[in-house]
Amino acid sequence: MRDLGAGFGHLLKGQRWVARHGRQYGFGLLPGLITLVLYAAALVALALWGEDAVAWATPFADDWDGPWQGLFRGFLTAVLFALGLLLAVLTFTAVTLLIGQPFYESLSEAVDRDVSRDGTAPVSGLPLWRELWISARDSLRIVVRAGLWGVLLFALGFVPVAGQTVVPVVGFFVTGFFLTEELTAVALQRRGVQLRERLALLRSRKLLVWGFGTPLGLSFLVPFVAVFLMPGAVAGATLLARELLGEETGEETGGDEDDDEDNGGSATTLPQPPAGSPAPGR
Repeated sequence: MRDLGAGFGHLLKGQRWVARHGRQYGFGLLPGLITLVLYAAALVALALWGEDAVAWATPFADDWDGPWQGLFRGFLTAVLFALGLLLAVLTFTAVTLLIGQPFYESLSEAVDRDVSRDGTAPVSGLPLWRELWISARDSLRIVVRAGLWGVLLFALGFVPVAGQTVVPVVGFFVTGFFLTEELTAVALQRRGVQLRERLALLRSRKLLVWGFGTPLGLSFLVPFVAVFLMPGAVAGATLLARELLGEETGEETGGDEDDDEDNGGSATTLPQPPAGSPAPGR
């Protein structure tokens, strides 16, 4: 259970880090705002035309008498919108990270420099187009996995009692895992950690991952909150990635914001990781 608290602690540390680095936070807001506008437009369209789509998909109900047709199609319309909202939560991070790749790479590198002993950060050495391609490819794979989980949980939601109690809880933990994967990918991809290795790494510390991603996923259900938490979530995920790899995760000490941004900041680091910990680089 200790890992649950540690994961949540990284989430809070990430938010504190961006609060003390206003320039990084400001740039980090832009991708989330763009994604929010796109998703809001899609959800509004679903709300306006979802009923027509359901009517088109259920021609067998055209001749139903009484209120049954309206109740049936109204239920399906509500379910369709709920599924769209779930997919929006599951994919918001992936789309935002793809749009904001250069912004979040810079932010994650700044966090790495701030907490490392020598003030350096691992770099991929890849051109931007290559990084974007890898990020888009991996994000698509994660979205497919998350979508399959979403469909499964949606189907299990019809199971009496469990569908209204256990399934929603499982859904939040699944959402938290995939959110954490997407966010830690920014730091781990720079270290040359491939998708399969990232998933194995996260599964090895599930409580840590859930402690970070589950409360974040819950907060993302509140309109507009995701936009303002994304920069701090990327910063916190960088700290979490460092812990998964056995690197120091010390929180920076005071200092003025401009000095932090220009000089990489100062850090109070934890003891060196034990011998045999995974290397931070490729």
